[in-house]
Amino acid sequence: MTFKEGFKDGLAIGLGYLSVSFSFGILAVSSGLTWWQAVLISITCLTSAGQVAGVEIMVASGGFVEMAVAQLIINLRYSLMSISLSQKADKTLNTPSRLVTSFFITDEIFGVSSGKDRPVGRSYMLGLAILPTLGWSLGTLLGAVCGNILPSIVTESLAIGIYGMFVAIVIPASRKEANIAIVSFISVVLSAVFYFTPPLKEHISGGFTIIICAVIAALIGVFALPTKEEAYGQ
Repeated sequence: MTFKEGFKDGLAIGLGYLSVSFSFGILAVSSGLTWWQAVLISITCLTSAGQVAGVEIMVASGGFVEMAVAQLIINLRYSLMSISLSQKADKTLNTPSRLVTSFFITDEIFGVSSGKDRPVGRSYMLGLAILPTLGWSLGTLLGAVCGNILPSIVTESLAIGIYGMFVAIVIPASRKEANIAIVSFISVVLSAVFYFTPPLKEHISGGFTIIICAVIAALIGVFALPTKEEAYGQ
């Protein structure tokens, strides 16, 4: 797959990130960071939950160990995504390219690239990463500089875009593959159980919850659901 195809596929993600990161820019500046510090965090981190947690630790004067542990827990799911995506990599995605590409793996980039019916390579992944990275950084800048100008109802509404964007990624793949729809539904049910069960919600972080739900749903999909060949009796 070509760089142009990746660039085109990254357009919708980049536009979604532009609106979502706007809220992070506002949060960072209101917490005491400068606009350039907020933008630097977005350029070097590229994970909404990790960035918000990082700012909260900074405000609370937390240490480096606390920051490192928090980021590890929150972002551990990206390791699973990278391992899964490596199974679709072609020969152009060698070790140096994988190290570079791994930095840009997000939920949406993983969703788009893993949903392709062909192997993905270095050119496609780099093309896919450009607009989301620019959108995330630019949105942070706009939020940090101009966020206080807009009414709060507008800035809060922008955060909804990330959920709509992810649904738009999952739904087409679910319509093509029944197993994807079933596994997605199982993960949603499990996530709801964790959220509405007080002991689970209080003692298990959001990052670990995502990992647990993803692993359980995937295992059910692998061992309990029929493959295409089995479904059609081949």
